[in-house]
Amino acid sequence: MDSQIKSRRRVADHGEVFTNPREVNAMLDLVKPETERLDSRFLEPACGDGNFLIEILRRKLAVCRQRAEARQYTQLQYEQAAVQSVSSIYGIELLPDNAEACRERLLDFFIGEYRDLYGEETKPQCIEAVRYLLSKNIICGNALDYKTVDGQWIVVSEWSLIGQGLMNRRDYEFSYLVGDSAAQDLFSDLPCATFPPVHFLNLNAAAYGEA
Repeated sequence: MDSQIKSRRRVADHGEVFTNPREVNAMLDLVKPETERLDSRFLEPACGDGNFLIEILRRKLAVCRQRAEARQYTQLQYEQAAVQSVSSIYGIELLPDNAEACRERLLDFFIGEYRDLYGEETKPQCIEAVRYLLSKNIICGNALDYKTVDGQWIVVSEWSLIGQGLMNRRDYEFSYLVGDSAAQDLFSDLPCATFPPVHFLNLNAAAYGEA
């Protein structure tokens, strides 16, 4: 079977075709400096199982690794930078199995990089923070009608580091983000929800009253 499709039925029903790594990298190279800037945000509105997003994460974490290996980062600074990198990556995907596969793929890659650098010194709460971010940033829904698979409006969370390891979260309805003002700034409209700052190692559902 062609590596760009899972089945002909899925192509017929959903137009599902996966982009090969060669094309992914060629396209990302057009904006190469942005793919290596840790706070540069990317949204893939039909992300599949993450072919574009995994390469963006790979590039961002390569920058984090390079700085850690050069002793420019302590472990805590690496963790903050890596969490920031994950928080800047967004995907919307119509098919639930693809959305879940994308989350797991990105998480597995992050864990592999993190453990390769720090071995037994890795922190479970850092891994859980990344797991939580991916649960919020990889959304199962339809980017064309702005709704999740269960008919709710898609909500996108903006994450911003504000110092001392604290992260701000502001939520926006996706339908507003893709309006005319979105051409100027992805997060230019008023948020529909704001939250108190949370330390990046404590990002989880309980921190936001969701558990």
